[in-house]
Amino acid sequence: MDASRKNDLSRPLEELHSNEALKHRSRFLRGTLESSLREPASASIDHDDSLLTKFFGIYQQDDRDLREERRLSRLEPDYQFMVRVRLPGGVCTPQQWLALDAQARATANGMLRLTTRQTFQFHGVRKHNLPRHIQGIAAAGLDTIAACGDDNRNVISTANPLLSRAHAEVTATADRLSRHLMPRTAAYRELLLQQPGTDPLPGNEEPLYGPTYLPRKFKIAIAVPPSNDIDVHAHDLGFVAIVEEGGIVGYNVLVGGGMGMTHKAPATFPRLSTLAGFCRAADIIEVAEHTMCIQRDFGDRRDRAHARFKYTIEDRGVDWFREELARRRGKRLEPARAFAFTSNGDRHGWHQGEDGRWHYTLFIRNGRVADTPQVRLMTALREVAARHAGVFALTTNQNLTVAGVAGNQRAQIDAILRDHGVDAPSAVSVLERNSMACVALPTCALAMAESERYLPSLTKKLDALMNETGLAGTAITIRMSGCPNGCSRPFLAEIGFVGKAPGKYNVYLGGTPRGDRLNTLYRENIGETQILEALRPLFERYGVGRQDGESFGDFVVRSGEVPAMLEGRNFQRILSAGASPARQ
Repeated sequence: MDASRKNDLSRPLEELHSNEALKHRSRFLRGTLESSLREPASASIDHDDSLLTKFFGIYQQDDRDLREERRLSRLEPDYQFMVRVRLPGGVCTPQQWLALDAQARATANGMLRLTTRQTFQFHGVRKHNLPRHIQGIAAAGLDTIAACGDDNRNVISTANPLLSRAHAEVTATADRLSRHLMPRTAAYRELLLQQPGTDPLPGNEEPLYGPTYLPRKFKIAIAVPPSNDIDVHAHDLGFVAIVEEGGIVGYNVLVGGGMGMTHKAPATFPRLSTLAGFCRAADIIEVAEHTMCIQRDFGDRRDRAHARFKYTIEDRGVDWFREELARRRGKRLEPARAFAFTSNGDRHGWHQGEDGRWHYTLFIRNGRVADTPQVRLMTALREVAARHAGVFALTTNQNLTVAGVAGNQRAQIDAILRDHGVDAPSAVSVLERNSMACVALPTCALAMAESERYLPSLTKKLDALMNETGLAGTAITIRMSGCPNGCSRPFLAEIGFVGKAPGKYNVYLGGTPRGDRLNTLYRENIGETQILEALRPLFERYGVGRQDGESFGDFVVRSGEVPAMLEGRNFQRILSAGASPARQ
């Protein structure tokens, strides 16, 4: 693409994607949502309004398991809403946890979901309950603004602000960034919190976004080495904290990461972010704002499949970005500082922070907080919250850290969990502890295959296969996504499963346990039997041929089982050449 092309913002609306005209005429996201919510004849809202509610953290969905049955009964789909909380840095108080727990049981499906973006999702919220549900979240001091939509999404950071002074600083910075880049429209307050607005409306409620907001979503992540638990390379804008003598002196700036792609569409691809330079700690909000606004002004508003910041960077180059950022800031980024990551997983079980307080990270299977006859996890965490004086820290690996526990309270928390059937992380296989899945079926409209409901059973079979091949207890990062949009970040996994059709997956190999390399397509469109048959010989060769401390992902690349994946378009350029690039 011509890097000097005319900015889309200066083009007539009729030349752009239809979503741009919708946003422009929506009166800063109001649309006809007021009447849609009041319409009694349907459990759904108007299609255009359903696109606007995403800016408020709300997705209209239906239960796909019931679609055919309801169609045959001449009923509309079983419409319901997913609601996502804005929770910068993934931190909430025990009181907020209790409030969200109560809201899940009162106006949702009775469960809480911990997401890969370090926040809560509610599922099964009905239209008549939607305003009351949002108001219950607001009563807890939280909101759902910009948890979805063409805006800056929930800002994530390395988990647990109580672990060290540096962790506290990045969590506070995530909150400052989220507040600074939050949409200013009053539509959320007027329509969902039902607070009166001004009449007439202000001419421009969005000083940063304008009437058409961003071309697509924009994601920011902050990492504290050596942990890369947030997969900093997977996001539009990443900051890597440079810590000296316990304090943060500044951040390396990484731009243009993103996971989503479309099967058989070579113009779409996952991309690792590119290291652009270093900024001082005091400048991080300025750098973030200007970077987001560069994407606002130069992102593709004609083709939504090409609208993410990763394509802007891929098309124009990181040198162009540095120059444009310097022009807007009036100064350049400094040269990047050295850093290193050792893991992108979570530190499960009990561990201490630098101030001596204790922290307990639970493994929560695919982030689902619910009670079953065997494991009453939701009830257990409700009891922990009622007694806990610290905070809860959600991780981007869908786990939960009970942070800031006094030494004499550890036994009490252990007893609560044990009495409710909650296993200690050490009782869960190391393979499962390093696994992650997106929601997928039955509620996600994009899902092509199962993910959350299927991965636990596949993991058990993979555990058995590893035991048979002498790899018992070996950690391998496994991620499954029901479609190629990559919400579970499968393209960074040592083994990634990406849904292609019901019961069928593309298998990717060769990521690292540090989250710093894309994996490579190994097999296309295969089911469980073929997956196990394909992985068995690889596990056998890994068991006898690995070097000391060598991960599975590093082994399959070093041994030539798969090529090391190159950046950007090369990801799809290899795939579009014909057969799988992996050795047959």
